[in-house]
Formats: sequence, structure tokens, C-alpha cells
Amino acid sequence: MANEPGLSQPLGAHTPGNAEFGGHTLKFSGDWTLSHYSVLNRQTTALKPRAAACNPDFSGLGRLDTAGASLMVKLLGSDALISALQRAELPDEQRALIQAVAEAMNQPSAAVATVNPVVAFLAEIGKKVTTLGQLVWLLAGFIGQTLGTLFYILPRPTRWRITPFVAALHDTGLNALPIVALLTFLVGAVVAFLGATVLEDFGATIYTVDLVAFSFLREFGVLLAAILLAGRTASAFTAQIGAMKVNEELDAIRTLGLNPVELLVVPRVLAMMFSLPILTFIGMISGMVGGAVVCAVALDIPPSQFIAIVERDIALKHFLVGLGKAPVFAFLIAVIGCLEGFKVAGSAQSVGEHTTSSVVQSIFMVILLDSVAALFFMEMGW
Repeated sequence: MANEPGLSQPLGAHTPGNAEFGGHTLKFSGDWTLSHYSVLNRQTTALKPRAAACNPDFSGLGRLDTAGASLMVKLLGSDALISALQRAELPDEQRALIQAVAEAMNQPSAAVATVNPVVAFLAEIGKKVTTLGQLVWLLAGFIGQTLGTLFYILPRPTRWRITPFVAALHDTGLNALPIVALLTFLVGAVVAFLGATVLEDFGATIYTVDLVAFSFLREFGVLLAAILLAGRTASAFTAQIGAMKVNEELDAIRTLGLNPVELLVVPRVLAMMFSLPILTFIGMISGMVGGAVVCAVALDIPPSQFIAIVERDIALKHFLVGLGKAPVFAFLIAVIGCLEGFKVAGSAQSVGEHTTSSVVQSIFMVILLDSVAALFFMEMGW
């Protein structure tokens, strides 16, 4: 941005800038603007060795912008130029511009700090651990808030949200049933194929039945159903609540005196806790059916013999262990999905980021808890 011409410069004139010595005086004249920068830069470079001992004279200065002011600083130095401004006769706007540029160029540039790679690596790990701790702390607080709201409304049937509960149950349970049944059926067939291939070398292909039944009753049935709901339903919860936050519907709910946790979170959590055990049971049956089909086709084990072996060798406790993990997984998946929806910042990009985060966190928590539960049940002999 160029300032207005000085008093000695007629309005509308565009004389190229110039600097010349007159005894011990360095006279500035003409326009010191960006359009004359290349010429002025060469001139200031040539005059710089002699400029230190001279007194600047700005009486002939015309138009001035930040480019010209920077060349003056380059020629005289910041301190000398600021000192000369105290005695110079200049318009206030030009004086302020030159002083601002001189002060800005007088600030020492920050030295590039050399960072030890090991220290940088440890610092990055520290940041990740801190972020993880904050996520766990926030999740624990939200779980407490959800449980508090749930226990508050359970003895008060007038506060039950039946319609949202049924809608969420339909979405999380009935709509997810075909994909859960198909996936567990195929995984059951794969497990039976692998078992038959490995056990054939030992002449123990009959134990393929035990392998399929044991794995699906204890682990695969609940784990596959939970992972599918984590990818399918947790992301849907995050997107729905996140979109409501973007559209400021959550603020409207609070303005009406309603509790968003009671209205949006509790029905979804209860629906997940009802639907996942049912989907787990369907997954167990479908997986064993897939294994039975493979046993009947590849191992000549008829379905009646398959059922008889399962009834004889597999205890009821394995079914109860697998089914007992389903409500816990469902609660965590639903809470994480809803929490990430509330954390949306208010843009479409934020909705996408938190939707991805909810899926990753849900699957991670499901696998982590399943591993801990497997170790616990093994040590307990269950």
C-alpha cells in the first residue's frame, strides 16, 4: 500500500526513486515504491558502504510503500533509520510506515533449533499417550453420565423413550441380521476347512466339529457380530448425532429443557444391548451351520452326527461365556459412537473424522476386552 506524496512531490507525479550523496548528507528523492524496486535495490547495494556515516534527508521523498521502506532499512540499518526519523520532516503516515518496517526488520530471526531424534520420538510418544489418556478419561466420564441417566429414568416409566428405542432396535438388530448371519456362516465354513486340512494329517478330522462349535460359541460368534456392529452401527450413531450438532439441533434440544443423553444416547444404548445378544446367538448358529455344511460335504459327517458330537463334547458354559460378553460389547460400542457424535466440531469434515474415530475405537475396545476376558476365563477355568 503506497502512501500519499510528500509536500515536495506534486500530486500525480511518479518520479523513480533516487538516493545520492551531498557531502555528509544522503538525499532521498522520488518514489520509493515496488514498481522501482529492482533499480532502487541495485542503487542501495552500491551506496551501502558509504551510508553509515551520512545524515539522511527525506525532503525530496515522494511516494513510499513497504518495499521502499525495506530498502531504506537495508541501506541505513534499523537503528540509524529510526534515530533519523526523530529529526526528519516527514508526513505522519510515512514516518509511521518507515518506523514499523524498521522495527519489524530489526527483530532477530529465530534460530532453527536442532532436536535430537530420540527426544523428538519420545516427545511424540508422550503426546500420543497423553491423547489416549484424555480419550479414556472422557469416555469414562461419558459412561458415568450415561449410566446415571439410565438409572434415573428406569424407575420412571413416563420418561421412557419407546419410539426411539424401537427405531434403534430395528436399525441395529433386524437390519443387521442378514449380514451377520451370512458372514458368520462363511467364517464357519472357512474354520471347518482349515480344521479339516490340519487335523487330517493326524487322523483326527472328527474333531473339526469340536473346533467349529467351541470357537463360535466362545469367541467368533460374539466377536464377529460386535465388529460388524462397530463398523455399521457405531458409525451411524456418530453421523446422526454429529449431523444434529452441525445443524444446531442439540442446542435446540437443550433450549427446550431436554437432556440430549436421555433423548439420544439411552435409547441407542439399550437397543444395542438388546440386539447384540440376539445377533450373537444368530452368529453362533450360522457359524456352526456353515461348519456343519463343510463337514457334511468334505468329511462325510452328517448333520445328525454333528449335532450329537456338539451335544456330547461342548458344555453349556461355553455358550454362556460367549453370550455374556455381548451386552458389555454392545454398551461400549453404543457409548463410543454417541460420544464421538457429541465431539463433532461443526463441519462436514469433523463428522467424517469422528465417524472414522468411532469405528476404530469401537473395534479396538471390543478386541481388547475380548482378549482380557479370554485370559480371565482361562485362568478361572470357565
